[in-house]
Amino acid sequence: MKHFSILVLFLLLCNAISFAQNATITGIVLDENNQPLADVNISTQGLGTITSSNGFYILEITADIENTITFSHIAHKDVILKNLLLTTNETFEFNPVLKVDVIQIDEVSVSATGERTLENILNVTPETIRKIPGANSGVETILKLLPGVSSNNELSTQYAVRGGNYDENLVYVNEIEVYRPFLIRSAQQEGLSFVNSDLVKDVKFSAGGFQAKYGDKLASVLDIKYKAPTLFSLRADLSFLGASASLETVSKNNKFSSVSGIRYRNNSLLVNSQQTQSNFTPSFTDVQSYLTYTVSSKLKLNFLGNLAVNDYTNEPLNRQTNFGTLDNPQALVVYYQGQEKNRYTTALGALKGSYFLNENTTLKLISSIYHTIEEEYSDVIASYELGEVDSNLSSDSAGEVLTSRGIGSQFNRTRNDLDALIFNIEHKGSHTMNNSVLEWGAKYTHEDIRDQLRESEFIDSAGFSIRPPRAEFTNNQPTDSFEAPLVAYNGIYALNFVKTNRFSGFVQLGTQKTWNDTDIYYNIGVRSHHWTVSGTDVEKVSQTVISPRGQLAIKPKWDKDMLFRLSSGIYHQPPFYRELRDSSGTIQPNVKAQKAFHLVAGNEYSFLLWERAFTLISEAYYKKLENVNPYTLEDVRIRYSANNDTEAYVYGAEVRMNGAFVPGTESWISIGYLKTEENRNNRGYLPRPTDQRLKLGILFQDYIPTIPDLKMYLNLVYQTGVTGGSPSYADPYIFQNRLRDYKRADLGISYIFASKDKQYPTTHWLHTFKELSFGFEIFNLFNNQNSITNTWVRDADSKNEYAVPNYLTSRVLNLRLGIRL
Repeated sequence: MKHFSILVLFLLLCNAISFAQNATITGIVLDENNQPLADVNISTQGLGTITSSNGFYILEITADIENTITFSHIAHKDVILKNLLLTTNETFEFNPVLKVDVIQIDEVSVSATGERTLENILNVTPETIRKIPGANSGVETILKLLPGVSSNNELSTQYAVRGGNYDENLVYVNEIEVYRPFLIRSAQQEGLSFVNSDLVKDVKFSAGGFQAKYGDKLASVLDIKYKAPTLFSLRADLSFLGASASLETVSKNNKFSSVSGIRYRNNSLLVNSQQTQSNFTPSFTDVQSYLTYTVSSKLKLNFLGNLAVNDYTNEPLNRQTNFGTLDNPQALVVYYQGQEKNRYTTALGALKGSYFLNENTTLKLISSIYHTIEEEYSDVIASYELGEVDSNLSSDSAGEVLTSRGIGSQFNRTRNDLDALIFNIEHKGSHTMNNSVLEWGAKYTHEDIRDQLRESEFIDSAGFSIRPPRAEFTNNQPTDSFEAPLVAYNGIYALNFVKTNRFSGFVQLGTQKTWNDTDIYYNIGVRSHHWTVSGTDVEKVSQTVISPRGQLAIKPKWDKDMLFRLSSGIYHQPPFYRELRDSSGTIQPNVKAQKAFHLVAGNEYSFLLWERAFTLISEAYYKKLENVNPYTLEDVRIRYSANNDTEAYVYGAEVRMNGAFVPGTESWISIGYLKTEENRNNRGYLPRPTDQRLKLGILFQDYIPTIPDLKMYLNLVYQTGVTGGSPSYADPYIFQNRLRDYKRADLGISYIFASKDKQYPTTHWLHTFKELSFGFEIFNLFNNQNSITNTWVRDADSKNEYAVPNYLTSRVLNLRLGIRL
């Protein structure tokens, strides 16, 4: 930790020679009839461009300073955009409407939709997302550096937000809700996130208190926007972990555009760094396309398609884990037989139509279908011995087990099959009235789930099969003979056919006003959700919930650029299939929607430091939860009790400062504290599985002043341990264990041979490349031993059980090549 602290301090104090950095403003200029306007002059501070025949423009401006941009046309009055302050490499979309009778002056402040200020928007460019190193690089790696987002498993793309679990987060891609597989229990089985970073244009993220237009989940919203390309581009990324390629195309008349990507990933490099030696042959592949076709100035069509195939085969061989103390070193040695074979095949197709009735009204129709077929098969026998380790370094048997104190075996068998089909059709609309925006929507969802669970675990110790730790299985073996049949220590056998029909809708109004030179924005809305659960041998049950929500933002006309935010509302999470299934696999249709009251207060302070732009964001929040469906969390597998006998609360505070710590780069440091506890059946409060008390996240970018094309990217995470790693049968009110603190640093260094700011003449061999970079990444830079679960082993002498940590990945080196043509 001493070396760790010195490095962090050194990096934060690094400074470099200033270089002029750019940002981009782009969009389409329209006239009063909502038609594209050609030959519009766009100018700012000696820079300028004109719009094309279809009204499109793109202009690079100076970053980290305020800009005033003028849009002028001989037949129309000017539009003037004042006080536009963008960070380095940020892209801002602005679509002005030029009128013939009035000069329009706009400022980037609190808008009627609140997009730039009310919501907690993550202003990170797609280039940064692609370059930041991580075992699962992408949008989720950036999210995990935020103060309210936690994940203690680098192999997982899943994340928990402000005391919630992995099932409590909404994810949208171009307003289309996306899903993930149901059966995945281990992070190393996950493979790829749905979001393809090569296709991303914008990232918005809200950690609570979000608007009524977003769906019914308790924790967060991740709103992704894919690109609508304006130029042809081909990108490729190669590394020891896999490869990806993306293609951007646009037709000559600019009416049709497409962005497509294909990815392949192999986690062998990471998994083989763990202590369990195995023959590991994974294959994670997906293909995505987002198509845009402009039928006319009033009608636009979009299509999003995705096909993902995850094949996971693991044949564990052996493992030795040393633990204990210096005075009493212990070791667990395990020898395996068998293998596990899992396959997850998912497909998504979505069609979206946008009709621009006039310049004030937009109507949308979105339809999607998601299908997943999942197979989880395994037969693994683990024979283990527990004993003392030879700590004599001069001995020939140093590090080996000397005397065995416990010998046993464990047999796990799984035959799980799931087939799920989810259909959505949704209408959304918006209408602008002066400084107000009215938005509404209605959605129908049909879910058809067919699930077969067959899991069993047998434990043998010195020739005796251990029966489940329940009263009906007590015996006095071997003193008294016991002739009952063998029973699995843990076993689940269920066959479920469940259908759910959902009707949901929302209406919200956002308004901007000025009072005594103070900008005031408020948004009030309400959404409702009605659902019916039915199925084979399942009682038909219907329920309805109503969720009012509101947000307020105040921006005083002070010398200091300050913004104050307040959000509150009721948030319901109607049960999805996994929440209806209890620990025995039985469907409980009467499970109610979990309910949460959110209260979020925040401040955003933008300022100049060292003549560079910085932002300090602070938030405090409180959640009161009712009808809570308690669950257990092991690795990434969540198993619910399928009842509502629990109440809970969450509170915390966060601070994040981001800006150009080094000129021309964006970095941040974030600190968060939270506490969450639950009260099960009035037995008293105890920490929840996501009780992540303290979180520190650092994203740092740097370069060598004399060699500015040699870039460095570093992310560091420190999180206190969560409650977990207890035996599956343990009553949390009698025994509860905490995992060790999670500490991790990932470093990436690359050399930029070509970029948009570094082009070559036609005679140079690098002229073909728009971008070319090569570098290396070091995952888990300080080789910290983080654990995700515990293996519990009995000691025959003391009759005690030992918690043997299941460690995550060690230090790993990865090479990476990036190309864009």
